[in-house]
Amino acid sequence: MAGAGGWTVFQRRVDGSVNFYRNWQSYKDGFGELDHEFWLGNDKLYYLTNQGNYQIKIDLVNANGVPYFAKYDLFRINDESDNYRLSGLGTYSGTSQGDAHPDGSALRYHQDYSFSTFDKDNDVQINGQCAVSRHGAWWYRMCDQSNLNGEYNTATDNWSISWRFLPGGRYHIKYTEMKIRPV
Repeated sequence: MAGAGGWTVFQRRVDGSVNFYRNWQSYKDGFGELDHEFWLGNDKLYYLTNQGNYQIKIDLVNANGVPYFAKYDLFRINDESDNYRLSGLGTYSGTSQGDAHPDGSALRYHQDYSFSTFDKDNDVQINGQCAVSRHGAWWYRMCDQSNLNGEYNTATDNWSISWRFLPGGRYHIKYTEMKIRPV
């Protein structure tokens, strides 16, 4: 879904009306409503991000209505044969990391790791499965520093949508939007 400024939105969370705890096929194909809550689909995201260089912008709003953003000047994922691995992530700018983490580590932690769902475990966690323990689907490593496809609630637990080092706390996120555009 194209937005203002040439952005293509590929993920949005608004109110929890769409269940994001889904299987591999759902994330491959996409789900939800483009004008509300949705995931565009990993096949489409791969296709788009491999047509050239794309940047990503992630908008976050906490439960108090305070907006934050993260922007990386490069974003790319690989195809399904490589489990949609987050293969490219450029330089960070934004307000989502606070002064102590200017490298954008909440998403950078996941760079070079494959996408996981509850029925396709690609994380490197030895004891357990991140997609199950985090109740979501993401580029989990051991497990996460961000989890924007986690359970929609404003609790402070591992299942919640989260973004580590977010000023004001990593949880209590009520709105997320992930979008890309060519550089």
